[in-house]
Amino acid sequence: MGITSEFTCDPYNFEFTPEMLRSYNELGYFLVREFLSKEEVTKIKQSVEREDFIKRGYPLEDYDRKKYNLIMWKHPGHDVTGMLARCEKLAGTCEKILGGEVYHYHTKLVCKAPREGGQLLWHQDYGYWYKNGCLFPDIASAFIPIDKCVKESGCLQILEKSHLCGRIDHAMKAGQTGADVERVEELKKVCPHKYVEMEAGDALFFHANLLHTSSANLSDNKRWALIPAYNMRSNNPVYEHHHPQYTPLEKVPDSSILSCDNFDDLSGKEFNVPSEDKTVTVRTQ
Repeated sequence: MGITSEFTCDPYNFEFTPEMLRSYNELGYFLVREFLSKEEVTKIKQSVEREDFIKRGYPLEDYDRKKYNLIMWKHPGHDVTGMLARCEKLAGTCEKILGGEVYHYHTKLVCKAPREGGQLLWHQDYGYWYKNGCLFPDIASAFIPIDKCVKESGCLQILEKSHLCGRIDHAMKAGQTGADVERVEELKKVCPHKYVEMEAGDALFFHANLLHTSSANLSDNKRWALIPAYNMRSNNPVYEHHHPQYTPLEKVPDSSILSCDNFDDLSGKEFNVPSEDKTVTVRTQ
């Protein structure tokens, strides 16, 4: 019997299942449709599409010098995005996936503008985090689009089961850290290459060693996606870097996303600046 990788849920009453865990362990991911309600997505968009939020970003280039904008922060904070990062259905699910206490490692907002948003190279997230002093790939992420993600707009692409190959060597390519190209091409021959088209509010939970990429946005619509990442307390990095060491995470009920009316107070989030990050290069010209 095949493994189910796609699930639906009641966004107001999400339940993590053994089938989801099996998919994560054996395929490297699982996809939850309607993980966030339309009302929750609207509130999150209202939070991040504000000038004070957008100005915290910086551009990263691909091979063609097309750019996407990256906004990244270290701690959840107390605004709507903080409630999302701290809620049970997100943080609690990552604890169940990894099997122990987690803390907020960071959240990224990847912003691809219409017709010009650049691609992300094939990589494993642990290709970055290994360089940060995390000894194990005990870090889970969730890709949550706040705009529709389809092939034309540069949806996420994955190599199913590629997490089982272990960490691949990564090196700086253009302004990003990318996986060894020859090894990726060989893995494409044995690991199903899938385009993960998603609606706003869907969520893809995925393993730190799952190879993934996304193409440039060729559509007339923007393509923004949130990617919160959670590290296990037991995997506390061995040295300080641009993401946090273990910091206790105070989880909140799922209802906190809709009940939060804080859009302006971004204190405590600690937005990243590119000069701190040795795994990316930002061109000044």
